[in-house]
Amino acid sequence: MKTGHDREIIAAYPFRSAAPTSLWASLIDGASQTLVFAGYTNYFLWQQHPRLGARLAAKAEHGTRVRFLVGDPDSEVTTKREEVEGVPLTVSTRIKITLDALSKMGPHDGVEARFSDQHIALSVFMFDDQMLVTPHIASLLGDESPMLHLRRLEDDGLYDRFASHVAALWEGGRPVEHTF
Repeated sequence: MKTGHDREIIAAYPFRSAAPTSLWASLIDGASQTLVFAGYTNYFLWQQHPRLGARLAAKAEHGTRVRFLVGDPDSEVTTKREEVEGVPLTVSTRIKITLDALSKMGPHDGVEARFSDQHIALSVFMFDDQMLVTPHIASLLGDESPMLHLRRLEDDGLYDRFASHVAALWEGGRPVEHTF
C-alpha cells in the first residue's frame, strides 16, 4: 500500500501512446458526473474511439457534464507550436477536427467547449475521480510525451492540484461559438 505524496499515481507511461486504448475507453465510459478533455487539440480521441460523439452525447443526456478545452486554431500560440512541430497534420487542423466532431454531435445540454492557449504544454483529461495528465516535452507531439494516471485520494493532492489548474483555465477561457 502506497503512503506518500505519490499514492494518487496509479500508473506512469513513458509515452501517452503507451497507455492502452482500453484504459481511455473504460475511463470515458465509466465516468458519470464529469468528463473534461483539456488537451490542446484532443484530436486523437476522435481517431481512437469509435462513436465517441454518440457516447458523449448519451452521457450528457444522463446528466454527465462534458467539457472540451482546446487551443484557438487562429492564435499566435498555435502558429508558433506548428512551427516547432513541423508536421503536415498541423495543430490548427487537429483542433478543427475536434471542433468539427463536436459540431456534428448537435446541441446537447451539458456539452461545452472553450478556447484557451494557456495549456499548450500540459494536457489534463478528467473522468470523475480519475485523471490522465500529459506534460508535453519540448518539440515532441503529445503522444510522444509521458503520461500519469491519477486517482483522487486526498485533499490538495496531485489530482486536486491539476483539477484546480484546469478549473482556472476553464474560467479564463473563451466560449467556442458553435452549437453542440
